[in-house]
Amino acid sequence: MPRLVDHAEAIGEVVRLAAEEAGQTLFVGVDGRAGSGKSTLAEAVAAAVPGSVLIHVDDFAGPLVPEWDWARLRTQVLLPLLAGRPGRYQRWEWNLDEGAEWHDVPVGRLVVVEGVSSTRHEVGAPWSCQIWVDAPREIRLERAVERDGPELLPHWLDVWMPSEEAYIERERPQDRVDLLVNGTEDTSQW
Repeated sequence: MPRLVDHAEAIGEVVRLAAEEAGQTLFVGVDGRAGSGKSTLAEAVAAAVPGSVLIHVDDFAGPLVPEWDWARLRTQVLLPLLAGRPGRYQRWEWNLDEGAEWHDVPVGRLVVVEGVSSTRHEVGAPWSCQIWVDAPREIRLERAVERDGPELLPHWLDVWMPSEEAYIERERPQDRVDLLVNGTEDTSQW
């Protein structure tokens, strides 16, 4: 049963896990709908554990890729780390629809994977902790327009949000995660 926690408690839980398993490769998934506050929480989690690696599933997305390329995350990051070898992935540049710089992922570190459907079943990561971040729809849309501009709002409404809802309907991630976090930090919003 997931526990409802605030940001500080979620960060503290991951710091505790990382300390208990120091020197081991640990995977933490920070999942939720777009605009919920996943990136903000994931950045804080990674900053709280020195040497952590933060991976954004948006680095595996492109305009011609439905949702994101979780198979490439498995091949370039997860499988090498599980075999005791460093991972290495190429960030995908959305606007150019081509590969950008490469990122190394050493073994024996906390690896925080954040993004919409980051904890989807197909990823197959041995999660040490899964976190679901949520916020009300109007706040998420406001954040989306602020971040991406109003010209992408139709894409949000017609493509991305329906894709998120299909994922949530199919996998019910908010029911199987370890921690639930309000992305507004205002508990009256829940």
